[in-house]
This record gives sequence, C-alpha cells and structure tokens, in this order.
Amino acid sequence: MVKALEWYGCLLMLTWVISSVSQRTDPLLPPAPEYAHSIRLDGDIILGGLFPVHARGERGAPCGELKKEKGIHRLEAMLFAIDLINKDPDLLPNVTLGARILDTCSRDTYALEQSLTFVQALIERDSTDVRCTSGEQPIFAKPDKIVGVIGAAASSVSIMVANILRLFKIPQISYASTAPELSDNTRYDFFSRVVPPDSYQAQAMLDIVTAMGWNYVSTLASEGNYGESGVEAFVQISRETSGVCIAQSLKIPREPRPGEFDKIILRLLETPNARAIVMFANEDDIRRVLHAAKRNNQTGHFLWVGSDSWGSKISPVVQQESVAEGAITILPKRASIEAFDRYFKSRSLSNNRRNVWFAEFWEENFGCKLGMHGKRPGSPKKCTGLEKVGRDSIYEQEGKVQFVMDAVYAMAHALHRMHRDLCSGYLGLCPRMSNIDGKELLGYIRNVSFNGSAKTPVVFNENGDAPGRYDIYQYQITNRSAEYRIIGHWTDQLHLNIDVMQWASGDSSLPPSVCSLPCQTGERKKVVKGVPCCWHCERCEGYHYQASEFTCQLCPYEQSPDQNRTGCQPIPIIKLEWHSPWAVVPVFIAILGILATTFVVATFVRYNDTPIVRASGREMSYMLLTGIFLCYVITFPMIAAPGVIVCSFRRIFLGLGMCFSYAALLTKTNRIHRIFEQGKCSVAAPRFISPASQLVITFSLISVQLMGVFVWFVADPPHTIVDYGEQRTQHPENARGVLKCDISDLSLICSLGYSILLMVTCTVYAIKTRGVPETFNEAKPIGFTMYTTCIIWLAFIPIFFGTAQSAERLYIQTATLTISLSLSASVSLGMLYMPKVYIIILHPEQNVPKRKRSFKAIVTAATMTNKLSHLASERPNGEVKTELCESVDNSTPSTKTTYVSYTNHAI
Repeated sequence: MVKALEWYGCLLMLTWVISSVSQRTDPLLPPAPEYAHSIRLDGDIILGGLFPVHARGERGAPCGELKKEKGIHRLEAMLFAIDLINKDPDLLPNVTLGARILDTCSRDTYALEQSLTFVQALIERDSTDVRCTSGEQPIFAKPDKIVGVIGAAASSVSIMVANILRLFKIPQISYASTAPELSDNTRYDFFSRVVPPDSYQAQAMLDIVTAMGWNYVSTLASEGNYGESGVEAFVQISRETSGVCIAQSLKIPREPRPGEFDKIILRLLETPNARAIVMFANEDDIRRVLHAAKRNNQTGHFLWVGSDSWGSKISPVVQQESVAEGAITILPKRASIEAFDRYFKSRSLSNNRRNVWFAEFWEENFGCKLGMHGKRPGSPKKCTGLEKVGRDSIYEQEGKVQFVMDAVYAMAHALHRMHRDLCSGYLGLCPRMSNIDGKELLGYIRNVSFNGSAKTPVVFNENGDAPGRYDIYQYQITNRSAEYRIIGHWTDQLHLNIDVMQWASGDSSLPPSVCSLPCQTGERKKVVKGVPCCWHCERCEGYHYQASEFTCQLCPYEQSPDQNRTGCQPIPIIKLEWHSPWAVVPVFIAILGILATTFVVATFVRYNDTPIVRASGREMSYMLLTGIFLCYVITFPMIAAPGVIVCSFRRIFLGLGMCFSYAALLTKTNRIHRIFEQGKCSVAAPRFISPASQLVITFSLISVQLMGVFVWFVADPPHTIVDYGEQRTQHPENARGVLKCDISDLSLICSLGYSILLMVTCTVYAIKTRGVPETFNEAKPIGFTMYTTCIIWLAFIPIFFGTAQSAERLYIQTATLTISLSLSASVSLGMLYMPKVYIIILHPEQNVPKRKRSFKAIVTAATMTNKLSHLASERPNGEVKTELCESVDNSTPSTKTTYVSYTNHAI
C-alpha cells in the first residue's frame, strides 16, 4: 500500500512539475500568477494551510461557491494566530512564522493536487532539458520549504493529503477531521489533530442514547470517510456494550438522485419502533433529510441524534424548525474567541490584501459587486469598501475557529521547544534548524501541553488524538424563539441534565425508542434470535422466580415466589389448630367418650362385687375399659401441636388403645370358643380359662405391640418435620408447609396393623361363637361389636388413603383417624357395657347372686339348651343375659334369670 502511494504521489508530482515548467518558459516572469489561488506569508519557518474556501464544484468544475464561515473564518483564524505568535516575545522569539495557505475546494482529489505545493522544495528538479529562448540556463524560483501543515477540514481530504505528507515526513495537524480511521498510527503516523476522533464522539452519542433509555435505533451516514467511519464506530461500540441494537443502517449517496431522501424516510419508517436516528451526515444532507421528513408528515416522529457536523448550526434547521425540534446534537467543547471577533470585524479591503479570497468574501457577505471584474455579476449593488463586518452584515464566529488557532499554536509550541533544545542561546534559527527534520518535529508535537485559546488543555495521545470533550445541545422551540440549548457535556463520561429537555409532544417524559417494552416484574425476557434488544416477555410460572433479566429459577423446596416473583420467601407453616372444625368434632366426641368411659369404670368400681360385674370378668373388663379410654385419649395428642413429646405419645398410644381393647376381646371370645368346643368332646374344663390366665394371655398380646413401638423408637427416634409437599398446590400463594410428626403412612399402617390383626382375629372368633346358645349370649354383643368395628375401619381405609393428594389431607386424615378410633371405642362401650350399667343403675333387683354350679352342670345345661335353640323366639323380653346362663326349665318356667358364677373353677 505504501509503495503504491509512493508511486502514485511521485506520478502526480511529476505531472505537476511538468505542467509548472511548461507554464514557466520565462524564468523572469513575476511569481504572482503562481500564488493567484493561495496565500503566502514570508517567514523564517513556513507552515502550510489547507482550508475549504470554496465548496465542491459542479459539472466538472473543481470549485464552487465561497464558504464564508468554514472557509474564510477558519483561514483568517490561522492568519490571526500567526500574527499573535509573531508578536509574542515568549514564543519563538526572533523567529518569524510564515504561511502557505491553499484552497481544497472541499474535494479530496483537488486537495491532493494542491498539497503537492508543500513538497516542491523536497523534489530535485532536472533542468537539463530546459532552455531559455536566449540559450541561457533557466533560473527556477526556489519554492518554500513547508515544515508542517495545518489542516485539512474534511476527513476524506485529510486522509488523501496525509498519504502524501507522510512520504516526505511532513507533520500535519488537523482542526476538524474526526474520522476514527485517522487514529491508525501505522498508516497516518505524521497526522495529529486538536479535535477528538469520532470514536470518542460515537461513544458520547452512545452514552446519550443509553441515558435516554433508547435501545433500538437506526443510523444514517453520508457516504464518505466521515459519515461511514462515524457510524461504523458507533455500531462497533454498541455491539461491544450490547446495550443498543441497530434497526437499520442507511447511507446517503454522494450524488443523491431525485426522491432519494423520501426513500430514506420511508425506509426508516419500516422500523417504526426505532424512532431515534443517529446521524453522521454533512450539513447539506442533514437539511435535506429534515425536509424530506417534513414533506412526509413525520414531524415529531423521529428523535434525531446528530454528530458534530450538525452541532449548533442554524442552516440545517432553517424553515424546518418543527421537524428538528427535540434534536440532540453534539459538538466538541469550544469557546468563542473574543480577540478573533475584534480582529475579524476590523478586516477590510484595504487592510487585508494578503487574503486573496477576501474580496470575493466581501461581495458575498455584503451582497454587492466590486467593479466590473467582481464575482457577482448579477448584483445591482456596488461595494463601496466602507462596509463593516458585523455592522452591515450578520456575523457569528464559526465553531472551529478555536481549533484552528490551537492547531497553529500546537505547531508553534513544538517548534519553540525544538528551538530551545537545538538552538539554546541562539537568536533566530540556528544551522541545526535550517533544515528541520519532520520526524523529530513530530516527536515535539506529540509532547506539547499548553492551555489553548479557550483556556482548555491541548495535548495529544500516542495516536495524535486530542482528548474527547463535548458539549451536548438540544434544539428547543419556546414561545419566543428556537435555539440550541446546552443540556450536558461529555468528558470521558456523560453528564446529562434530562430535566431541562423538551420534546415536540409537549410531554416531559422521555419518548421511547425501543424494540420491546420492558417486561413486568416476575417476567423474563426471551430474546429474539439475532436481535438482542427485541424480546418476548414470559412470566415465571409455578414455583419459579425471576432470577435475572433473562432467566427464571426454581425456588428452594421450602420456599415459594414472593408476590412480585422477584425472589423467594419461606412457605407459611401450618398445623391443625384446636379451633378448627376438623378438630372440634373429634375432640367433642372424645370428651363424651372419656366421660362415658369414666362413668362406666366408676360404676364398675362402685359395684365391683355385684353379680353382673363379677360375671363380666372384672379383670378383663377393666383391661377393655382401659383400651377404650386410651382410644378416646389419643385424640388429643393427634391434634396437639407436634413436638418430640407429642410425637412420642402418638407413637405409643396410637395403636395401644386398640391393642388393649381387641387383645381383651380376643381373649374373651377365644375363651368362650374353647369352652364350648371342649364341651362337645368332654366335660373336663379347658386349660387357661382362669382370670389370671386371661390376664397373662392379654398382656402377652399387648407386649407384642409395645415391643414393636420400642423397636420403632430405637430405629427412628420421634421428631417433627415440615412437609412442604402435602399442600404444594399449583398456585404457590396457596402453598403451605405442614408441621407434623415424622410418621409415614407405612409407619401408621404398621402401628395400627397389629391392632387390626387382633380385631380381625377377634371377629373370626365372634363368627365361630355365633352358634352359642342365646342364654350364653355375651358372645353376641362381642360379635356385633366386631362387625360394626370392621365396618368402621373398612370405611376408614378409603377415606384416609383416598385423600392423600388432597390439599386438606392433614385435616381429613387426622379427623378420620381420631373419629374412627373414638367410634370403635364407642361401639365397644355401648354394646358391651351400657346394658350392664343400665341393669346395675336402673334395675338393681336383677343384679342378685344365685347358686353356684359346677362346670360339668354348666356344659350339660348348655348342651341341652343348644338342642332347644329353636325356642329362642319364646324368650321373654327384658331378660338380663350373662356369659353362662342357666337354661330355662321346660317344666317349671321362671320369670328371672339365674346368674351362674364360674370364676372359681379350677383350671
């Protein structure tokens, strides 16, 4: 690339040399025509200058109309700075700066041709083939040696010129070129600038967009280095930060065709949510874009964010203020130089002859014509020369004047330090500076540090870039006028006063430019593939909460999402309360049962020696009543708040009450069965029918239950748990943790299983003894008791286990279990003991002793009665029956039942 540029530069220089030589056939011609389109100031050190004095020409013409501000103001700023430096005794004393200033005509190719003037002195001319008409050797005017160049303005021009100047090691300082490409120190190593590059500007604009909450924008760039590189930097930074998405990136052609800007507006409307338009465009393109938006009735829709090419300029918004209202623009921090205002307003045709374009400016500025050779042939007004800038015309200092002066001063400070190091104590230029080395001068330029014309520091980094300092403006329309208002600044970071901003809608809230609206709390973003700023909102369902902007996570098992689903909270813990209807009914039944059982026990204790009590088997009756009492009492530990002690009571007494009851009943039914089975074969009494034997058998059966409980205690000590799965509903707000004892359904079955086995066995014996004569009929109440109990527990099983998945499981199962136990106890109490208590209390005349009979007589009577069982229907109503009753004498009817005692028979 460098080689190609070298050959291309040499070819152009050779062309220029040939053309210049052919035009100078007479070496004695005055040099004035050579400088007809440039400014030359003599001096010890000559600086070059490149300014867009004229706009780009049309129809093949290199130059167009005069640019008063960007051209003349900036050019005069360089001349003014040189004047100040030459008058300053402390800066380059005894050294005069000169200048050679050229017009770039806002065209990079034309600027390249003009810049060859700066390298003339570095090219050796071959004069062997050149002869004067007199035959003498030609004498060439020695061109000025340019040690450094100030300029250019446009980035495309600076890039073109920098490629040539670096070949000849001529340092260059630009006052307006901001393309990021120029920061490449490997390609543009002799280029520096006093304005920050667009990479800083792009960062500042991205910070503005982010601060406004806009994450979906479009970009619009003028074709060329400035626009394309600016947008490229903006897009690159936005990708790195991943905070802003680009909806569209459009380019304005260099030579737009008719209707091109209307097409651009329609293209931008294809993404209506991307209202913010980031613009890196030149002044003319900005004006035409705004006009197209106005023409398409899009006033107030677009939110313009303009680069420094828009800045605070009036020309882009003239006659289209409404569509530009609310535009946010950026401009390098600057200040108006009052000394330059005084200088420029004092310029006139008589005192500013060094500026060859000033006469043209005069005509353009005052709208008049200077003689017959003036540049404005159609103007009827003639210039008097007495017009005054600022009095007879509108004057406003151009925005880059400060930077032009800072660029000149940066070059002067570098030369001053170089002079101080190389020519210490030497007045004027010493021999060592007679031929200044451009690379050495570049080192001094990069190390300068001083306060510029606006009292801001002027420094360069390793790439020759100035630090980023920007003012941020908003174009606002008030009742009085429309103006650019400073709303903030950017120096490495953004400082924005959003409160002073105004919008076309009149609403103080920030207008949106987003692809998707923010998700509500508890919703995650599901990003559209390839467009990170566009998403769909999905609510975190079930027990998930919003862990981050893009993810939902499952809460810990013991927690549920809070109301906003932004975090988790502990699931409320519940237990069966005493005031719950599910507890009140079982407790009420249990209390009645306890009172009834206590009454029966008290009655039996009171009438302990009466025939009915003795005939019932006192020991077994008390054992059975104990079991009934425990069945009622277990209701209270089952409903009480779970704890280690309560859980221990539950384990012990849950099956113990039933075990007491059915062990006693099983012993009774087994005894009756054995007695009558033995009577069929022999008159000898069966073994183990005495009260002591019955107690031993009963306690043996109970010990099995106690042993199982003991093993359970050792294997798994009682403790409480919180069951979060029992009431883990689909709606987390209804979820509850259930505080309960660690008794699983399997453990419950095992605990009750043995008692149910006793109950079933007892029922079997009750069935077997159903044929016992009616006069020996205590087996009948036991049978009815067991049948009813089996029905109760058969109903219990589906209710208890069928509600395992119910949200009311805790309440239903506890109530079902306790009521089933109480009902079982009530059936036993009611069928076995209430008739006896009825006789004892209300019919004591029937509770009288009769003579004792031997076991043989009892069995014989029972056998006879069995044969006469068909007479059972003739049994008188209201008889009181016992375990073993005498048969009714067939020949001599009796109206009273005879109670037979068999408790004293030996085994």
